[in-house]
Amino acid sequence: MVDIVLLVGKLLLLALLYLFLFAAVRAGIGRVVVAGPAGVKALAIKVVEGPRELRGTKVTLTGPVVIGRSPDADIVIADDFVSSRHARVVPQGDGVVLEDLDSTNGTVLNGALLGAPAALTAGDEITLGTVRLKVEKA
Repeated sequence: MVDIVLLVGKLLLLALLYLFLFAAVRAGIGRVVVAGPAGVKALAIKVVEGPRELRGTKVTLTGPVVIGRSPDADIVIADDFVSSRHARVVPQGDGVVLEDLDSTNGTVLNGALLGAPAALTAGDEITLGTVRLKVEKA
C-alpha cells in the first residue's frame, strides 16, 4: 500500500514539474530579442584569407568580439603575427567600432595602419598578420 502511495506521489510531482516547465517556456515565447534596436544595420565579420579551417567563418556582431591568438578570444587565429588579444570589434550606438588592443604588429583597416578606434561599414577589410577579414551585412 505504501508503495502505491509513493508511486502516485512521484507521478504527481513529475506532472507538476512538467506543467511548471511548460508554463515557463510559454511565458518566455516572444520575449527573446533577435535583432538589435530599430535602424541599426547588423554587420558580420567573415574570414576571407588565412588558415584553411577559418576561411569562410562568419561571426555576426551582436556584442563585443575579441580577435586574437588566445583561446579566450572570440575569433581565435593561430598566426605568429597575431597577438593573443589583437583587436576588438564593438557595436556602439548605431554603428560598429574597431580598435587595436596594443598588438605587436598592429591592425590594418582598408590598407592603413589603425592608430585610433575607427567606425566600420560593410565592405571594410581588416588585416591581422596574414589573415584578412571582411565586414559584411549580416
